[in-house]
Amino acid sequence: MTDSPASLQLIKDLVSFDTTSRNSNLKLIEFIKGYLEAYGLRSELVFDATGKKANLFATIGAPDRGGVALSGHTDVVPVDGQDWNTDPYEINELDSRLYGRGTSDMKSFIAVCLAKVPEIIDMNLNTPVHLAFSYDEEIGCVGVRTLLTKLASRDNKPTACVIGEPTSMQVVRAHKGKISRRCSIHGLESHSGLAHIGVNAVEAAAEIIAFLKSEARKFRDEGPFDEEFSPSYTTVHTGLVKGGTALNIVPKFCEFEAEIRHLPGDDPQLVWDRLQAFIDAEILPEMQAVFPQASIDWHEISTIPGLASSDDGLIRLTQEIASTSKTACVSFGTEGGLFEEIGIPAVVCGPGSIEQAHKPNEFIEIDQVRQCERFIDKLISRLD
Repeated sequence: MTDSPASLQLIKDLVSFDTTSRNSNLKLIEFIKGYLEAYGLRSELVFDATGKKANLFATIGAPDRGGVALSGHTDVVPVDGQDWNTDPYEINELDSRLYGRGTSDMKSFIAVCLAKVPEIIDMNLNTPVHLAFSYDEEIGCVGVRTLLTKLASRDNKPTACVIGEPTSMQVVRAHKGKISRRCSIHGLESHSGLAHIGVNAVEAAAEIIAFLKSEARKFRDEGPFDEEFSPSYTTVHTGLVKGGTALNIVPKFCEFEAEIRHLPGDDPQLVWDRLQAFIDAEILPEMQAVFPQASIDWHEISTIPGLASSDDGLIRLTQEIASTSKTACVSFGTEGGLFEEIGIPAVVCGPGSIEQAHKPNEFIEIDQVRQCERFIDKLISRLD
């Protein structure tokens, strides 16, 4: 590691913490807090209900003014069952790439932001730069919500936010939203030879899943479409199904999880409303005619709002800084829509490729780190 030594060392440091979402992120947060304290900066920690995870918010400059937030999440996805060639929590450099969990998604961006702290301090800016690092983004953008609740009414609420998710340093102005839900179906067990006295929860689930598939086909074939996204339409997907105990037993229980990834202008609730009408008219009456206590219950797993950046000036500024005349729209979610909901305009622009995210042997090109450093340099040079 010979280029950008501060950033590269910090990437190594951050990746060494196993911050898989099921784990605490406090050791990493304490590391960052200590790093910032060495430069005289105070960090505010906003904890989850257990006290085992925290967001970190720090301000460089005037504490009573708005400014630009540099935002990223500290958690990573699991490596369980993945075939890694190296230790995922120890940086391995090969062919101008850094391999390790979180190199692309998204500890490299956080590392670059931290590496730039002394330079930002030396500039003595009137416009503050805020650092906002969250937990549990990977399980539904859960953690940042507690931080944003605190920021919403503050005088120093940021006036703009750059979220450093991996975009190969392209400026992303919009992304799809997501709603994911779990369906629990309770039927009645019986011997399969007397199937008529049982209520088959698996078959009820199959009919509901088939309805969702029909909705997916409608979006695919009829739209609405936005060709800036890939795919260009809202998608509906069932990803997990569990039910039944043996072939000769009519299953009394089945559970499945489904999601809708919708264009920013689409209302995904309309799909759930159509589905509920179908369940009420076709599925439940047949089940309850045999077993009145039969039920179909829904539990929301997560809701991530879509992003449609509300500030054209912020979009143009980041385009200029990134030296591009283009912007992009992506199908993966970020915390951007949540920032927008409390009046903080956001764009997404960060190092690394989303194609590397969540995969074994995740890596980032060192050149992407350099590009991100130049981007941050140009951004802070535009502040007064």
